[in-house]
Formats: sequence, C-alpha cells, structure tokens
Amino acid sequence: MPHTAAVIGGGPAGLMAAEILARAGLQVTIYDHMPSVGRKLLMAGRGGLNLTHAEPLPVFLSRYGKARSWLEPMVAAFPPEALIAWCNGLGQPTFVGSSARVFPTAMKASPLLRAWLRRLAELGVRLEVQHRWTGWGADGALCFETPAGLVRDVPNVTILALGGASWPRLGSDARWDAYLPGLLTPFQPANCGFLVDWSPHFRTRFAGRPLKRLAVRFGQDSIRGEAVITETGLEGGVIYALSGRLRDAIQIEGSATILVDLRPDLSPAVLADRLGGPRRSQSLANTLRKQADLTPEAIGLVQEALHAGAALDDLPALIKALPIRLLAPASIERAISSAGGLRADALDSSLMLRDRPGVFAAGEMLDWEAPTGGYLLQACFSTGVAAAHGALAWLR
Repeated sequence: MPHTAAVIGGGPAGLMAAEILARAGLQVTIYDHMPSVGRKLLMAGRGGLNLTHAEPLPVFLSRYGKARSWLEPMVAAFPPEALIAWCNGLGQPTFVGSSARVFPTAMKASPLLRAWLRRLAELGVRLEVQHRWTGWGADGALCFETPAGLVRDVPNVTILALGGASWPRLGSDARWDAYLPGLLTPFQPANCGFLVDWSPHFRTRFAGRPLKRLAVRFGQDSIRGEAVITETGLEGGVIYALSGRLRDAIQIEGSATILVDLRPDLSPAVLADRLGGPRRSQSLANTLRKQADLTPEAIGLVQEALHAGAALDDLPALIKALPIRLLAPASIERAISSAGGLRADALDSSLMLRDRPGVFAAGEMLDWEAPTGGYLLQACFSTGVAAAHGALAWLR
C-alpha cells in the first residue's frame, strides 16, 4: 500500500506540497474548510498575480529581514527561476515587468489555478472542502468538522498549510492556533495601512483619493511610490513597504511620524525658487497648485499639516518633508499579509514539528513576513516544496 498524506490548507503552500507528494507516489488528500481552494490566491490575482521577482537572489533574500537565515535554504532550493519554470509547465507563461516583478502573461490567477487543479486531479489528489481541522484526537487522528459531522484521518504524514491571519473571510482566520498552543508568535498585520487622525473636512473631501509621485521617509529609509487616502488613514504601496518598521515603532513609541516629499522630482532649491515670488492676491491653495504643481490631494495634506500646527514660514521645506503622524496599524482583517505565526524553534530544519513526528508546516502560518513584490508568494511556494521534501525524507 502506498503511503498516505493529508495536506490541510488549499493555498499555494498546501497545493504545492500536495503536488510534490503525489508525484512521489503518495495518496494525497487536501482538506480545506472553505467551499473552494485558492481563494486568497485569486484575490492576489486581481492586481495581476505578482508571483515572484527577477532581482538577483542575494538581494531577493534580503527582503525577508530577520527571517532570512531561516528561509534562505528553502528559497535557494526552489528559487524564482524554478517557480517560473513550474508556472510555464502549467501552460501559463510569465513575463518580467518594468520593476522586475514576475507575472503570468494572463495577468490573472484563475487560469493558473484551474490548470493546477487539473494537474492535481490527474495525479490522483483528492480534495475535501468544508472540512475544518479541529486538532488531533486522543489516538493521534486528525479531526475535521464538516457539514455531515466529524471526520477523522490517520495519514502517514501531515502537511499543515493553514495560512496566516489576514483577510480571514478568504479562509486564513488563524483559528488553528488553539491546536498548537505555546508555539506561535502572535499575529500582527503586515503590508497594511495605518490610522491617521484626519480632520473631518479632509476625510470627507479626500477619502478614497490617490496620492501619486510621493517619496516617504521614515528614519533612514526612503521609498518612492504611491498611496491612497482612506477615511481612517493611509494605505498603498509606499506605505506597505515601510509597514513592518512603522508597526514596530508604534509598538514602542505609541505613534510614528513619516515625512512625505510631495515633489520628489524637484530639488529644494528649485521648489524654493518657484515659491519665492510674490503671492499677490492668490490663495495658498492656488499658489501651491500653480507654482508648486501640487494636486488637490497634496494641497489638502499641506493644509492639514498647517491646521495641525506646522509653520507656514518655510513652505518649500514643508512640501519636501510634510509630517504625518501614524497612530496604529489598520485592522489585520484588511492587511495584505500577516507577521507572526509558528516559530522557527518549534520546527526542525525540514519544517517538521519537534513535538509531533510526521507533521510538517509551510506557508504564511510560519513566523516570517515580507514586502509585496513577489516575495510573499515565493516563500509560500518554497516552504511548501521544503515541507513536502521533508515529509518524504522522514518517510524514507
């Protein structure tokens, strides 16, 4: 009889682990508590499905920060080139965008997911949806709640790929943490927006509006990009890129102040020259629009800063370093990803739980975080491969 494997979680890490195990001849069952698998992958595909990044591997690995030493062997064993080749093998060719991000040519997740599920079906992988894992029974069996009642499974190996805690309505609700007590770093939002105490006027007028051509500085870090004003604060790529450092600073200090350059393409001297002439009878808003070429949203930020007490005597300096005080991260329910999860010291080098032989873990449920840009999905795929190979080695 072939060995059996249970993969709990139908996201990228779980599906990849299932494929590796099935190719090795195991009878594989994927369990997921949602009515269908890959829901967060489909959500990611709405923006084009940034699979990975084409930058040199040492630079790529640096994006994982404190988790680099843990993830490096796994990403090196299944690097971006391997992920691209795998995607091409599914009949989903890829291309490298201008920012070196890698996307499927279809710019969607649904064709890739359909092709992947067909491949898994051809490999004999069984899919059981609406099966919520509820831990282990007294005899060590996996237990699942289903619409039809309790289901049990006693596989030879188990892969846990249960996801993190962001976007819980898509399936990653972290309720599994009750079954792994004492092994987790608490979950926190990552790649998230932040709360700002906007004035009622600013909130009413500008919520939902974009901020383009920005540079945002926090400490020694400066990022260029775009953001979006929300009713409660700021979100968007330039904010997400700094979110981990901002979140940690807020935990220590109670708040964090970013400095926003509203005209990063102009030097301070050029901006000062443009604003140095007489204002005549122009309002401040007209001066900022005509002489500094600021958008209405940027003008609103300047007026908001002045309302909060910023000085008007050096307007060019304010435009080049406009302070915005961030009060707290936005809710984890709307964060792109999460930090925290199953700690590295709870697992051995093959991603097997130290206190549960034959049980491995992969994906966003592990304690790591990364910025957007392809690093999130790459680590999910790579850890899924690593957990599957760890399970096969343990069986041998």
